[in-house]
Amino acid sequence: MSESPANQFIGRHLYQRSLRTRVVLSQLPFFLTMTLALLLIAILNPALLRETVLLIGWLLNGLLFLACLVLPWKKLPPATLLVIPYLDFVAVALFRDGAQALLSSSAILILFPIFWLCASGFAPKTAIIASTLASWLIVWSNVLQAPGTPTVQDLVKPLLFPFMMLAFAIAVVVLTSSMEEQRAALVAKDQLLRTALKESQQRERLMETIVDTVGVGVVVVDSAGHDRLMNSTQQDLHTLGVPPNNQDPEEKELLLFNPDRSWLAPDARPVRRAINGESFTNYQVWIGTGEQARALSTTARAILDDEGAFDGAVVAFHDVTDMVNALAAKDDFVANVSHEFRTPLTAIQSYLELARETPGLQPREVGRYLAIADRNAERLSGLVSDLLTTASITVDRAPNNVAQLLSDCIVSATPACVANAVVVEGTSQEPLMAMVDGVRISQVLDNLVSNAVKYSPDGGTLTVRAWADGTDLHCEVTDTGIGMSASEQAGVFQKFFRAGTAVDRQIPGIGLGLMISKSIVESHGGTMALQSRQGVGTTMSFVIPGCVIASYSANAAAF
Repeated sequence: MSESPANQFIGRHLYQRSLRTRVVLSQLPFFLTMTLALLLIAILNPALLRETVLLIGWLLNGLLFLACLVLPWKKLPPATLLVIPYLDFVAVALFRDGAQALLSSSAILILFPIFWLCASGFAPKTAIIASTLASWLIVWSNVLQAPGTPTVQDLVKPLLFPFMMLAFAIAVVVLTSSMEEQRAALVAKDQLLRTALKESQQRERLMETIVDTVGVGVVVVDSAGHDRLMNSTQQDLHTLGVPPNNQDPEEKELLLFNPDRSWLAPDARPVRRAINGESFTNYQVWIGTGEQARALSTTARAILDDEGAFDGAVVAFHDVTDMVNALAAKDDFVANVSHEFRTPLTAIQSYLELARETPGLQPREVGRYLAIADRNAERLSGLVSDLLTTASITVDRAPNNVAQLLSDCIVSATPACVANAVVVEGTSQEPLMAMVDGVRISQVLDNLVSNAVKYSPDGGTLTVRAWADGTDLHCEVTDTGIGMSASEQAGVFQKFFRAGTAVDRQIPGIGLGLMISKSIVESHGGTMALQSRQGVGTTMSFVIPGCVIASYSANAAAF
């Protein structure tokens, strides 16, 4: 329902103002008009100003206008203000009697109180009757005050004016009622719109909160491909795909790649496919480059309008990097374990076959073949033990010479050091007695030295040290091998972790040695640390506090 110009004008200049202002504005036109009429009388016939009735009528009008200005209308009952237009009828009657025939149209002043009374909205029927009676009495006052008995003609002749005022009063009541109904309807509609807007804003905030809460990137696009909604998760993912020196790229310029890390064609990109009307699930892409690259599983659904035509799409981006890496790690683990198991199994099978099928073998040769098979069986058993070993490792402490454990470790690693052209330098206090589990500490040293040799495929220097600091045992293994990146160092103690350089160079291993070594050291109450620089080398060290037996004298020894 549109608001008429009259309603807009009245609403702007009347309803939206204070009650006192509305009362004053309702009385002001009447006061000014009567004052103008008094001025005309003063110009045309100054003698009439001596008419007491005329002046009383004007003064009554002035007092009523003053009352409109000073009375506290908000504190009075609403109907109290109707006293003003009823008294205005008296002022009109007095002023008309005083003006005599000079201003024959002065009776028309009654229009002002009639309009106010009928437009007030209070008792419209009473207002119409009162307006009609007041106008009738005003026009009959001269007839009744004339000498002699008034004739029927005298009484009927001025009745046109009261009927005109009756029609005017009815018209004002009807118009005012219609305007009030329209105004009430508009107020109700405005309230409904405000309520609907508030609810819509609440739903929008709720939807934004829900969309931002889920750990999935969500983007909504229109049929032209323009973004209509993008949650915070998607904004973070989108940032990864922004190429350097282009802060506002088009979708075809984003760093998006296929699962094999090849460049993703523009028409194959998730949002473009969605804009083209495709719906898909679990469509995998990569976004970003380097260590920040993330694997995304994307899903898209079309938005249809009321006629079933394409009106946009919703595309969800789920970060599945951890799952993809886990699957890759699983594949690497299976491949590595298969490789590590195949070598000793092949040796066992080969030498047992030689011992069984070679005719005329001497017992000594058979024993050598069986010894080789047994050694590979022990190696296979060690691999199985590593796979079964978890963080719940028990230690059996006893006095052990750590210097001797270190020496034995270096001797065992000598063949591998020779094969990789690694020079070994070892120093330790001798003896270095400590209350530790000798078997477990030997396992730690073997793992650290073995890793240092394996990760020095191009040769280098391996430095192994052990010393006591009070009652604390310190051991350190340093190599000049290929080293590790910062991201590789973050996962080095995780189960089945394999550095990218190790995979690329096909260095054997199943990614359990350092995890087991750290668990053994921690079971002794110690700590293990790592320092590494890619292309420079790695230092692995551990400290076991309060385990060195101080009663043994110690001297530095090299081996």
